[in-house]
Amino acid sequence: MSNSPLLEQSAETLLQQRPYLGDFFASLGLAAPCGAQALGDFFAALPAGQLAELGLERQGVVAQFLAFVQQMDQFRSGASSAVRKITLLGGRDKDGRKEEIRLDLRSGDVICVVGPTGSGKSRLLADIECMAQGDTPTGRQVLLDDLPPDESARLSGEQRLVAQLSQNMNFVMDLSVREFLQMHAESRLIADIDAVIEQIFTTAVDLAGEAFTLDTPVTALSGGQSRALMIADVACLSASPIVLIDEIENAGVDRRRALKLLVQQEKIVLMATHDPLLALSGDRRLVIKNGAIAAVIETSDQERAGLGQLDALDRKLAELRDQVRRGERVVLDAGLFGGEG
Repeated sequence: MSNSPLLEQSAETLLQQRPYLGDFFASLGLAAPCGAQALGDFFAALPAGQLAELGLERQGVVAQFLAFVQQMDQFRSGASSAVRKITLLGGRDKDGRKEEIRLDLRSGDVICVVGPTGSGKSRLLADIECMAQGDTPTGRQVLLDDLPPDESARLSGEQRLVAQLSQNMNFVMDLSVREFLQMHAESRLIADIDAVIEQIFTTAVDLAGEAFTLDTPVTALSGGQSRALMIADVACLSASPIVLIDEIENAGVDRRRALKLLVQQEKIVLMATHDPLLALSGDRRLVIKNGAIAAVIETSDQERAGLGQLDALDRKLAELRDQVRRGERVVLDAGLFGGEG
């Protein structure tokens, strides 16, 4: 039998540290070990007749157990988060002309994708989402830490490298907010699930600015509420190191706070937007024309200095929208909007 240190630990200790091990034994038709008995002693004491009846072999069960623990430990550690850089190699535009670009994006970068409607912003996000290898209409290629991703990284649903927040976040599951978050937390093997659910829920309500409860069905959430829930979920729970956002300004959420929340997690954030406030909040802007990246603009110090003015204007516009919603008279601040005082 293997001499792995895991087999010397007590069943009680291991199951406290890794509650999912109960599922391993259940899947084999074995009662889970308990108490202070060491795992090695548990396996050694399994009756040969019982193992034969279940079609199992003692050494094989031990090997399966150790492989299962190793795989699940890798999953819990978020192996995909080791990606520190993605590189985008240009393809071609809609007319077949070469896209002359090699772009490195690193953890903590916020990259805004700008351009007219239909220019190809969503296509760029889609190329990154699928880790394109010259096999999409643009012919682009995406590298991870200077190497092409292996096929498992592109297709894996367990440790996805990319979390995508699209314009439409409609739910089809018949679950409450609590059940939805619990399901995701359990899939991530989170230890303190209740605390994580509360953190995500509180963050989501704060972002949405529109109250809902943990018992609200996800199908009953408004567009802003559902987008806020997914942003909070990605920021607080997702292990994906890359986040793609398509026009967050249409989500009905506090977009500046949402962006700040994602950036704090040291993720690579790419955001397609028409919003000048968001565009200037990024490190760089990718200008898309005719399906290709036509320019890369570094956000200047002068542009960053003007963010305060844009923020004040944005808050005033939000206040005016609220006045309209409440059926009130609209009160304009002529000085703020550049008119005569």
